[in-house]
Parts: sequence; C-alpha cells; structure tokens
Amino acid sequence: MAVSYKRLWKILIDKDMKKSDLEREAHLTHYSLSKLAKGQDVSTDVLYKICSALDCDVNDIMEFVDDKAERYNKEIK
Repeated sequence: MAVSYKRLWKILIDKDMKKSDLEREAHLTHYSLSKLAKGQDVSTDVLYKICSALDCDVNDIMEFVDDKAERYNKEIK
C-alpha cells in the first residue's frame, strides 16, 4: 500500500492556499513538505500539525492506495 496526499492538495486549492502557506501555518519544515509532495511517508506529528492548521481530520488529507494501481496511473501519464 502507498499513501496518497491528493486530498490535501485539493483542500489547499479549495482554501486558496499555497504549499508555502501550509508550511507556515502548520509550522512544517520544507523537508516535510517535500516528502508530502513526493507521496512519501511522514510522521504522525506532521499529519497532526496539518490537520490542526486546516481544521480537518487525517482522512480528509490522505488515503491509502494500491501500489500497483498507483504505478499504473503514473505510467499512463
């Protein structure tokens, strides 16, 4: 299983926020934000900070996806 943060990026669009705004509001490091952008694992502390800053639940910002389906979708693009 892989993690997808597409929901997070959609929330940022809906709130008219940039990644740098989230970095500042949630007190994230640039490294953590970079890991999110690459779909890599981050600590629960990072997820908590994001949820607190955006007033949402962890299910609102991420989901688990099948690795095979995710790779297939990337190959098509």
